[in-house]
Amino acid sequence: MFRDKELLLFDLDGTLIDSVPDLTKALNATLRELDLPIYDEAMVRTWIGNGAAMLLKRGLLGKREIDREPEKELFTRALELFLERYAAVLNDATGLYPGVEETLVKFRERGYRMAIVTNKPSQFVAPILENLGIDAFFEQVVGGEDLPRKKPDPLPLLHCCEASGCRPEQAVMIGDSSNDILAARAAGIPVIAVAYGYDAGRSVRELGADAVVERFGEILLFFGGDEGDRDR
Repeated sequence: MFRDKELLLFDLDGTLIDSVPDLTKALNATLRELDLPIYDEAMVRTWIGNGAAMLLKRGLLGKREIDREPEKELFTRALELFLERYAAVLNDATGLYPGVEETLVKFRERGYRMAIVTNKPSQFVAPILENLGIDAFFEQVVGGEDLPRKKPDPLPLLHCCEASGCRPEQAVMIGDSSNDILAARAAGIPVIAVAYGYDAGRSVRELGADAVVERFGEILLFFGGDEGDRDR
């Protein structure tokens, strides 16, 4: 299906890594310091996907839908605290999903070029990739503050394609949320969604991806992989 593609664009949180335990720890440490309610990991999972600022707004308001902005001074203080707290714990419990490293190895062996396109603040991405030992797979890493607009805007995806000298139709986006699918559609890039990620409890099967996989290793089946890849 995608055997002739050249560039693979991967989302990070909810696709390659499960970072919710550490994000929850940092968010709750911030809220405690501000004498605000804290939330369990299951709730925080439904708040991830739009960058640190949006996660924090949801934590301050206690809900996913932002119907008003937090008080400006409170938000500014909270964001400073959150970035400090997350920097201190970002590699405590964050890990790769099953099959990720093995699959990236196979893609590299087959000559595919790979990049990360995430809404996560850029300063956290490299330390996580290095700690998990997967940094060398990616020729580009675009974080949430690296460009004027982030996903679901297509700009980060198109930027990666241009920097790689690759036409959008020669790339594939692999992600877990509506942000990834919408960005890919707007960029003219086909998209594969993983079903285990962070899209606020919604099923990515309803969002119009070209393909959906239950396990990361199944992605290989769309690039000429064999049935053995299905079990990774």
